[in-house]
Amino acid sequence: MATVKRKVFLTFPQRLIKEPIIYDLGRTFPVVTNIRGASVTDEIALVALLLEGEEAPVEAALRFLGERGVKVENLEDE
Repeated sequence: MATVKRKVFLTFPQRLIKEPIIYDLGRTFPVVTNIRGASVTDEIALVALLLEGEEAPVEAALRFLGERGVKVENLEDE
């Protein structure tokens, strides 16, 4: 199976800032998470994330983020 890389920009609302969502993502799905940049305040968290893995688990991981309440914006595919 071919691996894919997805660059995404994540916006975490205040209620999710202290939740270990990216950690959970890497434990739940066979994907590699690489935080490329982040800005966290008491009100909001912004994260640039690179996800790498087989296409189905990467897509499932992105759905997982959305279902948890994280806003996911796809950036260019690598």
